[in-house]
Amino acid sequence: MQTELSRTLGIEHALFGFTPFPAVAAAITRAGGLGVLGAVRYTAPDDLARDLDWMQAHTDGLPYGLDVVMPAKKVDGVTEADVEAMIPEGHRAFVRDTLAKHDVPDLPEGEASGWRITGWMEQVARGQLDVAFDYPIKLLANALGSPPPDVVARAHEHGVLVAALAGSARHARHHAAAGIDIVVAQGYEAGGHTGEIATMVLTPEVVDAVAPLPVLAAGGIGSGAQIAAGLALGAQGVWLGSLWLTTTEAELHSRALTAKLLAAGSGDTVRSRALTGKPARQLRTAWTDAWDDPAGPGPLPMPLQGLLVAEAVSRIQKYEVAPLLGTPVGQIVGRMTSERSVQQVVDDLTRGFEQAVDRIDRIAGRSAR
Repeated sequence: MQTELSRTLGIEHALFGFTPFPAVAAAITRAGGLGVLGAVRYTAPDDLARDLDWMQAHTDGLPYGLDVVMPAKKVDGVTEADVEAMIPEGHRAFVRDTLAKHDVPDLPEGEASGWRITGWMEQVARGQLDVAFDYPIKLLANALGSPPPDVVARAHEHGVLVAALAGSARHARHHAAAGIDIVVAQGYEAGGHTGEIATMVLTPEVVDAVAPLPVLAAGGIGSGAQIAAGLALGAQGVWLGSLWLTTTEAELHSRALTAKLLAAGSGDTVRSRALTGKPARQLRTAWTDAWDDPAGPGPLPMPLQGLLVAEAVSRIQKYEVAPLLGTPVGQIVGRMTSERSVQQVVDDLTRGFEQAVDRIDRIAGRSAR
């Protein structure tokens, strides 16, 4: 699975794997792809440095990347406390009532919420970059539009390619004008924040819109045949995220959540603003149903919603409250039916890719390999 982009980055397969878990990212890199570590959960620079040290020691000198979340525009002088103060008391009461309805215990005294999305705030993301550029990362991806111009310039000064996710051709053209090197065409099927255009439609639109910039196809991809389809549509690689959640290296720390993912079908996800305030595909749960109910107060805009629900999410995860327990995941969850190692997943993807290419060769009247 070689393309011009994979050769530029020095990876064996044109396969880019996004994950919040260092062990998964390193395993993707060792398996011949490019592991991309999600940085949004790192609120302390020392924690990110610790895990990048670990990545350095476990990637055998092979390339890897980092994914941050930062807006192209900012509001100066706004602190986390300022944002917290904007949250209406009615929304806080709704969270308390929803947790009480499901008998969710409080966190132990003195235990802070382990799930914070302060990583969505620009000053936190900039601190992550101050750490990251001390390491030989090969790719910097931004999941919230084009990074600010000075960040793009700084990455290029370090010889780092910059990627940005796009949910439409219009977004993709904006990325190209901002000097982005790689556009990730993320379709409606994807887990997490995603737009409203399906991958099969979006990928060729973005390829045409930003040519000759390389494009990665993303959203609903979990087989070698789907990778072949993405490349046939003009992409130079694929961006995979959800598929790694049920790998043996993933650090979900919740057997109940793993069991829900393995049992879920492709119709068991929903695009909801319940987690961050922006539409994000995730498992459908009683939590998402409560926030999407017209009788409720409705989610707040980003970043208010994420700060509002941070402690609640930590409590739900800590006590594994099954009706409320969920995670961002794409429609490909229907194919995630067993726990496998990252290497086994990559082997299945490359094998399936070869079989798909051979099948097309036969259809086209060419000899299969």
